[in-house]
This record gives sequence, C-alpha cells and structure tokens, in this order.
Amino acid sequence: MSGILEGVKVVEMGNNIAIPAAGAIMGDWGADVIKVEPFDYATLNKINPRLIYAVLTGYGSVGPDKDERGFDFTAGWARSGTQHLMAENDGTPPAQRAGMYDRTTGMHTVAGVCAALFHREKTGQGQEIELSLYHVGVYTIGTDIQNALMGLPSVPNNRRKANSPLWNSYRAGDDRWFQFAMLQADVHWPGLCRAMERPDLESDVRFNTTPKRTDNAEELIRIMDTLFSLRPRSDWEKRFKDNGVIYGRIETPQEVVNDPQAHANGFFTEIDHPRTGKMKYVTTPVDFRQNPASIRTPAPEVGQHNEEILLGLGYSWDNISSLKEQQVIL
Repeated sequence: MSGILEGVKVVEMGNNIAIPAAGAIMGDWGADVIKVEPFDYATLNKINPRLIYAVLTGYGSVGPDKDERGFDFTAGWARSGTQHLMAENDGTPPAQRAGMYDRTTGMHTVAGVCAALFHREKTGQGQEIELSLYHVGVYTIGTDIQNALMGLPSVPNNRRKANSPLWNSYRAGDDRWFQFAMLQADVHWPGLCRAMERPDLESDVRFNTTPKRTDNAEELIRIMDTLFSLRPRSDWEKRFKDNGVIYGRIETPQEVVNDPQAHANGFFTEIDHPRTGKMKYVTTPVDFRQNPASIRTPAPEVGQHNEEILLGLGYSWDNISSLKEQQVIL
C-alpha cells in the first residue's frame, strides 16, 4: 500500500536534527526525500512557482538575534522559558534530553508543509514557510507564556508544595514513581480515597474541596507520600484502575522499549541496515490507517544516492563523472 505522501518530492537541506527529522517523517509517509546543500527561495521560486520551501532558524529571520546560532538546547529549551520552569527545588536549571525541541520542531515543519501542499492543490501556488526553534519552544509552553502575558507569576516546580495534590508525582514502596493528572479533582477525590483505603480523608474538612486541598496541600502530600510508601507500584496501579484514578507510571527508556502497550500500537519497527544488520527504530507517531507509514530505509550515507538521483533526472554517466571531477558531488 502506498504512503500518504507518495509522489511528493522533498529536497531536504538541513543539518543536526530538526529539519532532517522532518525529512525522515515525510520519507516514512511515502515522499521521495533528496538531501542536498541549501539554495534560496527567491531563486528557486523563479524556476518552480509551485515550490514549497520551509526554512528553520534558531531565533527567527529578523530581530537583534537573527544571526545567532541556535540549537534546541539553547534556542528551544533555554531561551523559551522551559528550562527555567523545569528547575529543581534549589533553582538549578535541568538539562533537556537530546533533540527534544528538534523533533517537536520537525513535526511542526511537516504540518506546515502539508498545509502548504493542500493550499497548492487549491491555488496552484507554492509557499515559503518559516519556523524557529525559539518560537516552537515558546508555543510548546504556551500555557505558562499566556499566564506571563496576563501578568501572572510563574509557579516553580516543587512536588511537596504542588498546587493540586491530585496533579502530582509520588513514589511507591518499591521506589517506582507514578504521576497523577486529575484536573477535575473533586470528581476524582472519592475514588482516590477508596484506592488509598482512607475513606476518612474524603470528608476531612481540611481536604474535602479543591480550594481546601490547595490550602493544605503540603499536609495532604505528606499523608499521601506515607501511604504510597507502604506498597509497591504494581499494587497501587491495580487499586487506581479499580477506582478510576487517572495516573501514569513513570518509566525508564528501557521499560518503554519493553512496554506491551507500546508494542501493541506499533511504536517500534525493525529494518535491515547495510552495515549492522537488523536494527530497531522508533516509528513516527502519526498512524495513517489506510496508508500506513513505514521506515523504508535507514539514513543514507553522504552521497550514497547521487548517481541514482542524477540518472533519474536525465544526467549521463559522462555528466556525473564531470561533476565528480569538479567536486560538485562526492
């Protein structure tokens, strides 16, 4: 079955992770992706007015920092406010994991390209698209940024003083952690009390409404910490499921790659790599049921497909040899 972007040709001109990630996603979705070094939109648009041209920068194409070099660690994670908001209790800014904002930005790029393809089908016109790691970072934490726009202060991370004890992380007796996410706290409070085998807490005047649980959060979190330390996480999970408690286990990457739920939903695939043999990869998170995506090939080496692509464009072997002699291609 063909990929959903079959017939679309993508010229990918990025480095590091974000734009290559976008190219890889579109390749998995069926597009033919060709990686070359950059050209500019004004020149290429004269050759092909239907061209869709996406540009990613660190900080944007205008403004005092437009020429600053930016990576997801700096432009996305640090400059956006994310690193500040994720600081430890002592204020130490935490490091992000490699490529977090690159991959987020890559998916935004794909969304923009797909929207431009739809626009081209309607109008016949191409499009120049611009993104920046900085803007994607700000958009990603849009709730906190919106609060700042309204003049509201940022609330630092401190699980012992969480505004809502029902939206917080806890450690079970086997040192395994889980995360609660019960926005409608009053609805879920009775079920949580049953799961904890503390029905007395449900009507306790200190905790029986959301405002009271907020006012007495530190005390309630201490009680819950003590309770959850009495049993392993697996025991608590059964109790949570039986009582409609919204939670998620906090897993290590090693646990994720062995998680039956991840495997059941096709998070991973295996392909043959020309050097290392069979290798497992993470699949893209968008699942087209009628036109499934797939990782068709591993990432090519530099220049690996030069001859194949140029022959397909009508170049002769003599032309290709001449280009190699001039060091235009490898």
